[in-house]
Amino acid sequence: MVCIGSLLRALVLRAASAGAGGRRRAPRVLCGRAADVRVTHRHLWRGFRARGRMMLDSSDSAAAAAAAEVGAGSGQVQPQRRAAGALAQAHDAAYASGGWERSGALGHGGSRAAEYLKEHLFENLIKHPEFLTDTKLAISETYQKTDTDFLESECSAFRDDGSTASTAVLVGDHLYVANVGDSRAVISKAGKAVALSDDHKPNRSDERKRIENAGGIVIWAGTWRVGGVLAMSRAFGNRLLKPFVVAEPEIQEEQVNGDLECLVLASDGLWDVVENEEAVSLGKSEDMPESAARKLTEIAYSRGSADNITCIVVQFHHDKTG
Repeated sequence: MVCIGSLLRALVLRAASAGAGGRRRAPRVLCGRAADVRVTHRHLWRGFRARGRMMLDSSDSAAAAAAAEVGAGSGQVQPQRRAAGALAQAHDAAYASGGWERSGALGHGGSRAAEYLKEHLFENLIKHPEFLTDTKLAISETYQKTDTDFLESECSAFRDDGSTASTAVLVGDHLYVANVGDSRAVISKAGKAVALSDDHKPNRSDERKRIENAGGIVIWAGTWRVGGVLAMSRAFGNRLLKPFVVAEPEIQEEQVNGDLECLVLASDGLWDVVENEEAVSLGKSEDMPESAARKLTEIAYSRGSADNITCIVVQFHHDKTG
């Protein structure tokens, strides 16, 4: 166990995921060994504490993470399919410059983009000089810099990997949610489900206009796709579809108070078959967030989702006495 004092400024939770549809087969559930981290931070609200279990490497048991007061749990399922030799399963943790990070990543077209995000996105964010003072700017510039750096690192490769990302950052009493792609973040606020991201789909009127203004086209090929290829309008990587598919995030800010009950971040493999209200209802009703995340992934798979299913659940337990 590692104890960290009141220098903690941010709780960072990231879910990066993506995948193309495929033939549904038996799922593969992945996770890793866990290590506990506890932190005490009295700047958010009196008696605030967070405890997390961070996955350090992959194995064949069920994915899990636990927390108290602010809890985070995750689950992943990837239907096995020939085209998806690309699972970059990485639940890991880092503490640097006053931040705590846990993440899970999947990629489409290969694992390289997801692996690169796992290694560099959070690191780049906490290095940004405006991380704590202008968090929105820091997230936006970090997303785009990380995308540029990844493309440069792959310039001699014959692959064209890509990945989406959904990021939640807690700084002080402000929750920032950034999204690129079709992963989604939903909170439960005063008993109601509130989406904090809007899926980046090519048939969104504003996204289609942006793509066409850049010289791209949106074609129906089983679903609406950029250039007839990619079923999302924003992503990391996907060099062959630049500048139509961009990594510029949309960012929402939410005040953290007693009304905020839980946060669910998940890939489209979950949201294709689970409504926002159902997800947050289950997310806040389970005693442990990892149990909620596991149940949500199991529900999505049982309902026939053939896409990658990645889910992170965060529970907020407020101190009512201070």
